[in-house]
Amino acid sequence: MSIAIMRKALTGVSGVPVTAYDGNGEVEPQTTAKVYARVAAAGIHNIVAAGNTGEFYALTPQEIRIVHEAAVSGVNGRAPVTAAIGRSLREAIGMARDAAAIGASAVMSHQPVDPFAAPSAQIDYFCNLADASTLPLIAYVRAEGFGVDDIVRLANHGNIAGIKFATTDLMLLSRAIPAADPAGALFVCGLAESWASTFTAAGARGFTSGLVNVAPQLSLAVHAALEKGDFAAARVIVNKLEPFERMRTKFRNGANVTVVKEAVTYSGLDVGPVRVPGLPLLDRHDREELHRLLQGWEAEGSIQANPDRRQSAEAAG
Repeated sequence: MSIAIMRKALTGVSGVPVTAYDGNGEVEPQTTAKVYARVAAAGIHNIVAAGNTGEFYALTPQEIRIVHEAAVSGVNGRAPVTAAIGRSLREAIGMARDAAAIGASAVMSHQPVDPFAAPSAQIDYFCNLADASTLPLIAYVRAEGFGVDDIVRLANHGNIAGIKFATTDLMLLSRAIPAADPAGALFVCGLAESWASTFTAAGARGFTSGLVNVAPQLSLAVHAALEKGDFAAARVIVNKLEPFERMRTKFRNGANVTVVKEAVTYSGLDVGPVRVPGLPLLDRHDREELHRLLQGWEAEGSIQANPDRRQSAEAAG
């Protein structure tokens, strides 16, 4: 896929599906592909395989490839598949090569997790990876400490399609966007629907989402409102999402993926627990609170009800 087409896709919603596990805790590719198929069928613009909501850091490199393959299969050409890569630079280059071989459209590099990483050297990591990749790269910038010159150097690289900006340093964002080449990388809100309006006002386009796993139409409604510049309409929808997103922030975001996976299982696809060190399962109180929220969304038509679950409940009653 050309870098121009990839940048266009990034102006939309970049959905990050969950990874399904079987009863033995192994990656279950068929169910994982079904998750991706549902997200693609909903019309999500860019689909990120094995991102953070897909538990990237809990997967082995071989498992990451399995998830990438399941994503390409499930999406089946209906949207770009951006394969998440990372770890050491050499491992990431190998993952990028594999992603190209299995038909991914682009790669997204997680920021390297290293207690001794220097900001300028982290930019080097992204740029070296972009040099080596035959696919366009999205750089996932998550840490603090970067300067405007660092971000501009990243944005102006010829093979970097976008920067997933996932910090709340809006002063840096608002200074970097006008300083970068306007024909360069697209700046994308990496903090999902809750921050999308603020990032859009600062000059970013598009946003990432884990909500697409269960309520893609709500994500698309936020995007449509922001594309029209209707911040009031976007705020109404974000307020509806607030309880769901707030639950994900529990335990210093340790419940982030747990809430999403519980919601997907509630919708009819059993995707298994989260791997440690994430919170494996919600406790009964939080599960019941989440189910009440999802039932409310079903009643108002924001998400589709699962008839199998309703029939099971009626049989039990």
